[in-house]
Parts: sequence; structure tokens; C-alpha cells
Amino acid sequence: MAYMLILRATEESQAAAKDVPFEDVINAMGVYNEALMDAGVLAGGDGLSDPNEGAVVEFTGDAPTIRLGAYGGVSERFSGYWGLNVASLDEATMWAARCPMVPGSSLEVRRITDESDFAEFEGNEYLEKEKTWREILQGDSQ
Repeated sequence: MAYMLILRATEESQAAAKDVPFEDVINAMGVYNEALMDAGVLAGGDGLSDPNEGAVVEFTGDAPTIRLGAYGGVSERFSGYWGLNVASLDEATMWAARCPMVPGSSLEVRRITDESDFAEFEGNEYLEKEKTWREILQGDSQ
């Protein structure tokens, strides 16, 4: 099964992180990532830049609205992720608990959907195309 660990930063975790030298953060995350690699469970992952460097596309009216910068009023921000290939939610949460995080951080653990979640729609044109798309994307990443 595939799971995603979604890193959420809060005001508290951002304040705590200011007291930690950034090279220490890089090294601690490197050790964690290496453990995931050595265990053969890491499928991918990345950190994200500051939300102010991005945009928000809102679907609240007749046409999407694009607003540059962070989504306002959010106390937690999605700031990175890991994709894991593990056998269960228990294994995914075990790996999440090993992550070297500062106080106030959280990791949301979510299962990534697979074909079994869409079994009742077997034969759907776009689900069939998605199988081909996945093969193409996996070929490009190798």
C-alpha cells in the first residue's frame, strides 16, 4: 500500500525551528530519509517553498480565481511530504513517529488511493487511460 506523510507547519513549529541551525535540520532529515531508503519504503518526497511564493486557485464563482501568495487565515500550512510504500497504516504511522520534527509540527498520514478504490467503475475510459499514464510516468522517472 502507498501512504503519504503530509508535513504541516504551524506558528509554534516555525518559532521552534528558528532555534535550530538549518544544517542540523538538513542532517536530521537526511538521516531519516536514509533510514526510509534503507528500509525500501521511500517512494518520494519533497519540501515546499514558502507559501508566499505560490498561488491559490479558488473555485468559488463561475470561473476560477487566481490569487498570488499564501492561502490567508490558515494556522497550519502544508510544507512537505513523503510517499511511502508500506504494508499498513500502522507501519506508516511508525515511520511518521520516527521523523525528527520540532514541537508544534504534525504529520498527517493518509493512504494513497489505488485501483481497488474505484473497482465499481471498472472499464471507465479515464481509469483505463490512467493505467497507461502511470506506466508512461514510471518509465520517465527511471
